[in-house]
Amino acid sequence: MSSKHLKSKKMKKILKSFGIALLILACKPTFAAETPKKTVSVSIDLVNVKEDKVQVTIMPPTFTTETITFNIPKIVPGTYSEDDYGRFVENVKAFDKKGNPLKIAKMDENSYTISDAKALAKITYWVNDTYDTESGEGFGKGDDIFSPAGTNIIEGENFVLNTHGFVGYFDGHLETPYSVEIKHPATLWGATSMIDTNASNEIDLFNTSRYAELVDHPIMYSKPDYTAFNVEGMDIVISVYSPKGKYKAADITPEMENFMRAQKRFLGKFNSTKKYTILLYLSDVMGKDAKGFGALEHTTSTTVVMPEMMPLEALKEQLKDVVSHEFFHIVTPLSVHSREIHFFDYNSPKMSEHLWMYEGITEYFANLFQINQGLISEEDFYKRMAGKIEQANAMNDKMSFTKMSKNVLNPPYKDQYINVYQKGALIAMCLDIQLRELSGGKRGILSLMQDLSNEFGSQKPFNDNELFATITKITYPEIGAFLEKYVAGETPIPYDFYFAKMGVKNAKIQVPGNAFLKDERTPYIRVDQSTKEIIALPMVNENSFMTTLGIKGEDHILAINGTAYNFDNIYDLIMASEDFKEGDTITVKISRDGKEQTLTGKIVLPKTEKDGFMATDKSKENLKNAWLKS
Repeated sequence: MSSKHLKSKKMKKILKSFGIALLILACKPTFAAETPKKTVSVSIDLVNVKEDKVQVTIMPPTFTTETITFNIPKIVPGTYSEDDYGRFVENVKAFDKKGNPLKIAKMDENSYTISDAKALAKITYWVNDTYDTESGEGFGKGDDIFSPAGTNIIEGENFVLNTHGFVGYFDGHLETPYSVEIKHPATLWGATSMIDTNASNEIDLFNTSRYAELVDHPIMYSKPDYTAFNVEGMDIVISVYSPKGKYKAADITPEMENFMRAQKRFLGKFNSTKKYTILLYLSDVMGKDAKGFGALEHTTSTTVVMPEMMPLEALKEQLKDVVSHEFFHIVTPLSVHSREIHFFDYNSPKMSEHLWMYEGITEYFANLFQINQGLISEEDFYKRMAGKIEQANAMNDKMSFTKMSKNVLNPPYKDQYINVYQKGALIAMCLDIQLRELSGGKRGILSLMQDLSNEFGSQKPFNDNELFATITKITYPEIGAFLEKYVAGETPIPYDFYFAKMGVKNAKIQVPGNAFLKDERTPYIRVDQSTKEIIALPMVNENSFMTTLGIKGEDHILAINGTAYNFDNIYDLIMASEDFKEGDTITVKISRDGKEQTLTGKIVLPKTEKDGFMATDKSKENLKNAWLKS
C-alpha cells in the first residue's frame, strides 16, 4: 500500500472523527444566559415570631448595576408626616445565591446600599411593630406613628400589616411587580381587598403590579370575625379584632351597612372598586397598645383604630364619621390626583398643592351625604359647618392653602395641617354653593368631581399647576376666580356671603354640651384618690343635667343606668355621656353624706350659645334644597 493511500485513509478517518465531533457538538444542548428576574418576591413569616419580631425575606429582580439601594419608607401617602419606618427594622443582611453574605452599608434610618448588586439573591431582616412603642403623647410631633398607619405583632393572635412597615423597595424599581407570600397560623385569617392566589390555609400569596399597589392594601390577621354584604355591586367586608372580645363585627354591621348604602346612593356614578374592606382594630388603651385613634384611607380599604373600652353607641357614631370620610376617598385621590401622588416618593416626597381637594372635599362629602340622605337634620348640618368655621378661625386664616399643602411637612405649614378638615371642607362647601347658584341648582361639587374623574381618572394624574385652569374650563370663570383668591391666595373666605346665597343667615344657636365636661374640657366631677369614687364638684349648680336630677356638689356618683363607675372606668362614663339623648329617662345612684339613694329623671343636657346658621329666606328654598338634597 502506498504511503499516499495510507495518508488518504488516515485523512478520511480524521475527517470522519472530526465530523462525528461536530455532530456531537451540534447535538449537545445549548445553555442561554439566565433569564432576568423581573419581580420582587417577598416572604413574611408570621409563624416563627421571635421576641415580638417578624422576619421578612426579599428576593430582588435581576440588577445590572454594581450597587443598589434598598429602602424602607420614610413617609406614606395619607399621613403627611415623616415617620421613618426604618427605625423598626433591624439586622438587615444581604446574600448571594450560595448564601454568602454581601457587603451592605446603612446610609440613614431608612436606606441601605448593597455592593455587588448583580450577585444579590436575597435580603433578610426583622421587623418590630409600632403599637408597642406608642405613648399617645406624640401625635403630630413626629414621636409616635399614627396607629392606623402603624403595625402590630401579637404572636398567634393578631398582626396588623400596613405593608409599608414590613416591605421595602429598591431605588429605580417602584414600578416593578411584587409577589408577597405570607406564612401564618392556620387559626388566623387575613382580611384584605387583595386576592389570595394560594389555596393553602397557612400560606397566602398576593400579587401586585407595583410597590404603590402593595402599600395601598393593608392586611389584618386575626381569628375570623367578619361580616360581608353587597352594596350596588360593591362587596364590603368588615373585619374586627377585639382583644377582650367585647365587640363582634355583627355588633356594628347594621349601622355601617345603612350609612354605606347611603354613601353609595349619594355617589351615584362613582363606582371605582368592586371590593371594599374595613379593618377595625380595637385597642386595649390601658396596656401597651395603639393609642392613636382614627383611620387611614386606601383605594379599596380603610384601617381603623378605636379604643375597645368605648361604649357601643359611641363607637358606632365615631365609625359613621370616620369610615364615611375614608370611604369618600374613592372619589379623591383615587379617581382624581396629581403626579405627586401617583408617583409618590416614599423617602424624598414632593407634596401636592391640593389638600383642599383630597382631604377637604372628602371631609365635606362625609357631612353633606348625611343631610342629603336624611341621616342628620338640616339644623345639625349647619351646626357642623359652624363648628368648622369656629375651628378654622382659630388657625392661620390668611395662609395660602396651596402653599400650606405644598410645604405641609415643614414648619410653619405643618402646624396648620389639621385645617384641611376644617377650612378644607368649608372651601368645598363654598364651591358647592357657588356651582349650585351659577347652574340654577343643576350642578354641584359632586358633579365637578365626576367631570374631573372623566377628564383624568385613576391612571391619568394631573399636573399640580394646571388643576385650577382645568376646573375653570369645565365650570365657570367665577369658580376659577374663587380658587385663585381664596385657595391659592391669602384672603379669608366670607362664609356669611356664601351661606346667604342659599337663604341661610347668621343666628345664635343652642348647642348641647356634655353632662360631665364644661365646654368639652373642664370637668364637673373629680375623683377621691383614696376610694376612687367620682364626686360632683360644687359648680354642678351651673349644669342643667345635674340640677334637673337633683345632684349636688360633693355627691358621690356610684352608678348610672345600672352601670357602676369609679376612677377605673371613668373614661367609659365620659364616652357613654356622649350618647345621652335629650328627654331620655336616666337613673343615677349616688351617695350623699354616707347614705345611698337613687335619682330618676329625664336627661336635660347643658346648653351653650354659639354663633351658627339657620335658613330664613324662603325665596331661596328651591336652590337650598338642590344644594342639600339633590
